[in-house]
Amino acid sequence: MLFKALNEIYANHEILIDEPMSNHTSFKIGGKVKALVIPSDFKQIEKTIDLCHRLEQPFFIMGNGSNILVEDSGIDALIIKISDALSKVSIEDDLVIAEAGVLLSKLSKVVLRESLQGFEFASGIPGTLGGAIFMNAGAYGGEMKDVIEWVDVMTMCGEVLRVDRDHLQFGYRTSIVKDRNYIVLRVGIRLKKGDLQMIKEITNELTKKRVSKQPLELPSAGSTFKRPSGYFAGQLIEEAGLRGLRHGDAQVSEKHCGFIVNLGNATCKEVMELISVVQKVVFDTFDVELEREVRIFGKE
Repeated sequence: MLFKALNEIYANHEILIDEPMSNHTSFKIGGKVKALVIPSDFKQIEKTIDLCHRLEQPFFIMGNGSNILVEDSGIDALIIKISDALSKVSIEDDLVIAEAGVLLSKLSKVVLRESLQGFEFASGIPGTLGGAIFMNAGAYGGEMKDVIEWVDVMTMCGEVLRVDRDHLQFGYRTSIVKDRNYIVLRVGIRLKKGDLQMIKEITNELTKKRVSKQPLELPSAGSTFKRPSGYFAGQLIEEAGLRGLRHGDAQVSEKHCGFIVNLGNATCKEVMELISVVQKVVFDTFDVELEREVRIFGKE
């Protein structure tokens, strides 16, 4: 019933059955999902949600999979992946209007060509725009909340709403989108005209910092832990003597202790057990609780 109905909404190449989630996460970890669909327009999302409600089929929304960890047993659900098929960008003066599936790296290049400044911080964040809004992504002193004008979202009932910046309830790695499980469709970003050369220099400098300090050569989900108030997670982990700590193929990065990386064949179980060890040792040593930033997809 489900697969037949999906075929009425999507083209064959937009439906993946029993798809390994390791193919869709930056951690390269995760068992199979019942079905994964890749919508190419917002109407498909609405129809899919309606279908799931009618069939009482659990479903989840994902973007680029850059901040998630999927269990080894997989997910008995339908995944709606909002990605490159929904990545149109248009610019009206200093207002950038972009669909949720555009990668932040791609969007950064588009606004750079228009000499628009204020988005440099996002150039190296690996996720999609929708995912960045969901968690108020940020880096090097900038966050999404600094540049967002409005967000068009779809509720879990299929209703489309426009939420302006004053009502997005952005906080540290959170937003109303996350709290209410909204689906980001389209975003209005307000930037400023600037000097092209200066914008390039700032972007290049941030890129150099990332490449030199972060383990970009290995699969991971970015920063494993949120920044504890008054501390830096990576520094606490290093000072607790955990640099390079390994459990199976999961390892506290030698390059940046705030990252747990996949050395090749790490499992979700290994990563979660290593996270628990790190949390316990840091708490026992410094009396500081490290809160996971990586989401366990399908549960959180």
